[in-house]
Amino acid sequence: MSRPHFSLIDRIAGPADLKRLSDADLKRLADELRTEVIASVAKTGGHLGSSLGVVELTVAIHAVFNTPMDKLIWDVGHQCYPHKVLTGRRDRMRTLRKKDGLSGFTKRDESVYDPFGAAHSSTSISAALGFTVGRDMGQPTGDAIAVIGDGAISAGMAYEALNNAGAEGRRLFVILNDNEMSIAPPVGAMSKYLSGLYAQEPLARIKSLAEGFESALPAPLRDGARRARQLVTGLPGTGTLFEELGFEYIGPIDGHDMGQLLPVLRAARTRATGPVLIHCCTVKGKGYAPAESSIDKYHGVASFDIGTGAQKKSKASAPSYTSVFGRSLCDLAARDPRVVAVTAAMPSGTGVNIMAERFPARVFDVGIAEQHGVTFAAGMAASGLRPFCAIYSTFLQRGYDQVVHDVALQRLPVRFAIDRAGLVGADGATHAGAFDLAYLGNLPGFTVMAAADEAELMNMVETAAGFDSGPIAFRFPRGNGVGVALPDRGQPLEIGKGRVIRRGEDVAILSLGAHLCEALAAADILEAEGIGVTVADARFAKPLDIELLLELAEGHRALITLEQGARGGFGAMVLHELAARGVFDKGLAVRTITLPDRFIAQASPAEMYADAGMTAADIARTVRGAFRPSGQVVVLNAVS
Repeated sequence: MSRPHFSLIDRIAGPADLKRLSDADLKRLADELRTEVIASVAKTGGHLGSSLGVVELTVAIHAVFNTPMDKLIWDVGHQCYPHKVLTGRRDRMRTLRKKDGLSGFTKRDESVYDPFGAAHSSTSISAALGFTVGRDMGQPTGDAIAVIGDGAISAGMAYEALNNAGAEGRRLFVILNDNEMSIAPPVGAMSKYLSGLYAQEPLARIKSLAEGFESALPAPLRDGARRARQLVTGLPGTGTLFEELGFEYIGPIDGHDMGQLLPVLRAARTRATGPVLIHCCTVKGKGYAPAESSIDKYHGVASFDIGTGAQKKSKASAPSYTSVFGRSLCDLAARDPRVVAVTAAMPSGTGVNIMAERFPARVFDVGIAEQHGVTFAAGMAASGLRPFCAIYSTFLQRGYDQVVHDVALQRLPVRFAIDRAGLVGADGATHAGAFDLAYLGNLPGFTVMAAADEAELMNMVETAAGFDSGPIAFRFPRGNGVGVALPDRGQPLEIGKGRVIRRGEDVAILSLGAHLCEALAAADILEAEGIGVTVADARFAKPLDIELLLELAEGHRALITLEQGARGGFGAMVLHELAARGVFDKGLAVRTITLPDRFIAQASPAEMYADAGMTAADIARTVRGAFRPSGQVVVLNAVS
C-alpha cells in the first residue's frame, strides 16, 4: 500500500513546529508556503512579489531562531505574508487588507510574532537595536533579527542605525534581503562543500568563504556575485561598509537555497558575539512566472487569476488622479524646460513615470530618501529650476524638517505634489494622508491647495508651475476622479480664491478638497428637508479666501467646514480667522468636519470615511445639529 500524501503546511500551527522538521522537509514546506501565499493574494490582492522573494528566508529564520522570544522585525512589512501564514494566521489570510481582517503589514496588536509594526521603510535596524538593549538590560526578550531590503537600506535612517549598532557592539542580526542582484546557486558537490564549511567553520571564517566561492564560479556568475558583493563594499579588495561600521559581514548567499540559508543562520546564531550582517540575494516574485516576468514583479496587485496572472482590476469611468497629474506634469514639461520632477522610489505610484518616458533626464528618483529628496528639490529651486517634488502625503512626513528648514525658511519655490491625501483603503492607517494640511498649513509663507476633482487638479498643476514666490503644495486622493470633463490644459488659479458651487439661504458648507461631492450630496438631502445650503469649494487652505469666508459667515446662520484631514488643519485655520475677526460675537454656529482624533483601520475608502463619520448623511446630520430657526442660533462648537 502506498503511503498517503500529506501536506506539511497543514501540520504547522506555529514556528515551534518547524523545529521538528528535517532540512529536506523545510525545503518542501517552503514550496507549499509559496503556493499558499499565491493562492491567498490571488483572492485579496496585496504585496505579492516581495512576499514570494522571502519564502525560504522566512522558513529558515523561524526554524533556526526562537520566535516570538527572539524578535523578528520585517522592514516595511509588505513582505510578511509567509510569516503570517507560519505564525498562526493561515486561516485568516483571505481577510488580508479587508475591513476587520489581517493587516497587509506587521502589526503589534495582531500577533505576538509581530514585535514591531511597520509600513514605512528603514525602521527595522533601529527597532532591533532597541530590543537588543532591552535584552541586555534584563528585559524578557531574546535575540533581535532585522530583515531589510536593498531599497530600504539606502535610506539615511538605516545607516544611522547601522552606525549606532556597530558602535554599541551588541549581539544583533541584520539580514540584507538583496533582490536587485541574484546569484545562480551552485549545485551538486560544490553546494554540499560550502554547506559543510558554513556548518563547521568559526564565524570569523565564514565571511571569507564567499570569496573562494566566487573564484570557483564560471565567469558570468562570478561577475554577478562580485557585483552583488560590491553593493556593500567600498572599493575592490577592501572591507565592506558594514565591516567598517563594526559588523561581521557574511555573504552574499543565495536566499532561495535552504542548503545555504540554514547552516549560515545556525552558525551565526551559535557563534555571534556582536552585530552580524548576512547578505542574502533573492528574486522578487520568485516561483511565480507572471510575477518574475512583470516589470514591477507584482509589487502590489489586485486579485488575479493564478493560471494567467491577469489582474481583476475594475473598469473605471474616470481616470485616476495620479494619471491626471502625471499627464499634466508631462505636458507642462514639454512647454517649460525648467520643469523637473523628484520622486522617492515611487515613479509609477506618483505618476512621474509618464514624464520620465518622455524627458528621462529631467526626472530624478532619489530612492527611499524623502529627506534628501526635499532638500535636493530645494537646491534645484534655488538654482532657478521649477521642481515638482512628488511624494505621498504619508511619506512626506519623513522629510518634514527639510520642508521647514530647507524650503519654507528660505522661501524656495518647491512644488509639492501630494498624492494619497486622505484615507487610502487597504493599506490602512499607516498610509493615510491625514496630516499634511496641518503640518504644511502652519508654515509661514506656504501656499496649500487641495483638488476637488481631476479638472481642478490640472488647474493646480498649472498654478504651481507659475508660482515662484515661495513653496506651494497641492494634494489629491488615491483612486479615480469623479468623472468631470477634462480640459486640454489646466488654467492657473488666482492665489487664495475659492468658488461657490451652489447657493442656499440657511447654511453654508465650505469644503476643501475631494470631499466636495459628499458636501453636494448632503446639500441635496437637506434641500429636500427645506434647508437651503450654500456649498463652496475653498480650493486653498492657505491663504484662505477671506472675502468668501466672511460672505459665508455673514450670510448664513451656520457654517460647516469639511476636509479629508485630521484636526488642526483647514477647519482650525478657518476658526482662527473667524475668531480674529470677531465673527462669533454675531452668533454664528460653526462645525468642523475632519477625520476623528484616532487612526482609522483598513477597509475600503468608503467604509473608512463612514467609520470617520464623513458620509453625506453624516454631514447632513452635523448641519442639522448646528442649524436652528432664526432666533435660536447655537454658538461655536467645533467638533467632528
